[in-house]
Parts: sequence; C-alpha cells; structure tokens
Amino acid sequence: MHVVMISKACIVGAYQKKLEELARLPDIRLTVLTPPGWKDDRGEQRLERAFTEGYELRATPIAFNGRFHFHYYPRLATELDALHPDLLHIDEEPYNLATRLVMRQAVRRRIPALFFTWQNLHRSYPPPFRWWERYNYRHVAHVIAGNHDAARVLHEKGYRGPVAIIPQFGVDPALFSPPARPRANDVFTIGYAGGFVPAKGVDVLLRACARLSGPWRLKLVGAGAAEAGLRTLAVELGVAERVQWLGKRPSTEMPDFYRSLDALVLPSRSQPGWVEQFGRVLIEAMACETPVVGSDSGEIPHVIADAGLIFPENDAAALAGHLTRLQKDASFRIESGQRGRQRVLDHYTQARIARDTWQVYRQMRAF
Repeated sequence: MHVVMISKACIVGAYQKKLEELARLPDIRLTVLTPPGWKDDRGEQRLERAFTEGYELRATPIAFNGRFHFHYYPRLATELDALHPDLLHIDEEPYNLATRLVMRQAVRRRIPALFFTWQNLHRSYPPPFRWWERYNYRHVAHVIAGNHDAARVLHEKGYRGPVAIIPQFGVDPALFSPPARPRANDVFTIGYAGGFVPAKGVDVLLRACARLSGPWRLKLVGAGAAEAGLRTLAVELGVAERVQWLGKRPSTEMPDFYRSLDALVLPSRSQPGWVEQFGRVLIEAMACETPVVGSDSGEIPHVIADAGLIFPENDAAALAGHLTRLQKDASFRIESGQRGRQRVLDHYTQARIARDTWQVYRQMRAF
C-alpha cells in the first residue's frame, strides 16, 4: 500500500518521528510531500530533516506560501504521476484550496483519500470555502479529527462518513524524556512555548506570575505580534527582570527547554472563531515529566485530564494559586510530572498515533 501524504506540518523535524513509526508498520510504503518552508505570523519555518528513515520526504514547491486557505502545490499532478499512490492522506482542513485540489486528483485517479481537521467550532463559510468543504465531504473516504469537538462539528455539518479521533502528532518519549537527574532549580522556573498572540493568554501568565511570592523566573519561547506589548506589560507589573525572552527555538531544542522547567503553562483564551484545538506543548512537557497547568479553553482539559492542573481561562488569580501550589510542594510536582508522562505513554506517543492512523488506512483499503 503506497500512501502519499501531503503535509506542510511535517516540515517540523520533531513531527517526522510519526512518519518513521508509520513506515515501520506492515504493508505500507510512505511518501510525504512538504513545502520547502511555511510562513505565518511567527515567521518562517524551514523544512527540517530530523527523522527520515524508512520513507521518502520530498519537498515540492508551494504557491501562496503563508496563505492558510489559498496555498496549494502547483506540481502536485506531476508528483502523483511519478508516485502512483494507492491512498492520499491530505493533512489539511476541508475548506482549504489545497485540500480541494488534492481531492480532485484522488477523484480523477479513483483512489481513496482522507483529510485531517482540527476545526472545533461550527462555522458557516462563504463561497468558495463552503463549496470546497462540501466537495471534500462528498468525496472523502475517511476523516481524521484531531479532537472530540472537531468530530462533532463534522456530523453537525452533515458529514456521514467514518471519522477517527486521532491527534495530528504525538511525541517521541525517548526524545521527550525526563531529566537524567532530578531538577535542582534554585529558583522556581515557569515556562511557556507558543505564539505571542492574544489567544494564547501570555498576558494572563505574566499577571499570575506577578502575584507569586518567593523567587521565581519565567522563560518564554516563541514570537509574535503581541511581543512588544507583553514586554511593556512585564515592565508595568515590575517583573521584567524575572522574564527571559528566548525567541523561537528549533523543535529539536524543546526537550531540554521542558526539562529546565518546574511547570509549563498554556493559558489559552477562547476568541471569536477560535478555541484551543489541542495544545501540543502540553504533551511534550508531560512526556518530560514537567508538571503542566492549562486553561479550560477547548481541548486542553481533555488533553491534561487528571495529569495536571486546570484553571478558568483569563483567571490570573486561579493560575497564580496553581503555580503557588507547585512552587511550595516539591512532592506534588514530582507526582504531577509522573502522572503526565504516564498519560502520554498511554495515549500520545508517536508510535500510538502512527498505529491508529495505519488502522484508518487499512479500513480505507478494505472498501
């Protein structure tokens, strides 16, 4: 079974471990088409080649790079002519042009295709997005939804085909692993990784940290348009000297970042048209036995479950209370970290995600 996956997400090196795990499973030949890079409001991510054993990772040109809804792959037909796939895995939302154009190739070639969706809000799109979405619903053989609400939205919109709930990527527990020795931070160290945009609630984290007593530091990985305002807020709160702005880091450096922390916080806040879809940094930190604290936005409570702490979004006082508990109770930090890693081993490894995805491929080939 030759599977061709089209995925801009797979430019990230750490995500490629899932591809290696897929390629190890029986009766599969895997080719992955990615762009040379992808641009968004945090900058440009270039294609990394971190885990490439057992499958072919091919860069193909992209048109309208950075345009989430309108990008596409102008050489797609030529690539598929050369590859002769048995199945197409479209790692894109159903209302995007890229998905529509890949699906058209699947229909023309009479091969089954699936698409992936994170969309966990029921939204009505204007043309042409609504047309693309309906076309893809009609012709897709299977859908993978990244969270429970995304599966619900599919059914509410009239899709009646098979759906599997599988996160887009897991983590490699050998790469994202606990520190070799117990953490010995002399200062309680809190971390955040992600975009500096209003939806991520970094301002709530700064306000919560300003309420803490005793020594602490905050390490921020990421970039975004809100950074200047957040730096100003840190000064106004009187905590600027305790905040380290580390910028964007390669995915391969993230395990060491998580291992340096006593707590990882994801303070996302729901916005009109957006709620947190998963929160990948949570499972990465959990795999490193770093305690996690998340808001109750979207999928975060499902991801953390009983392996961390949840606070109401936008509630800096509640977040500060959770951080104070972690700051003062070392045994609770250790226990929370261990529960987090076990949850990842049970549900969120790259091997588990790969096998669940492979089962979808087998179902598609059976029909």
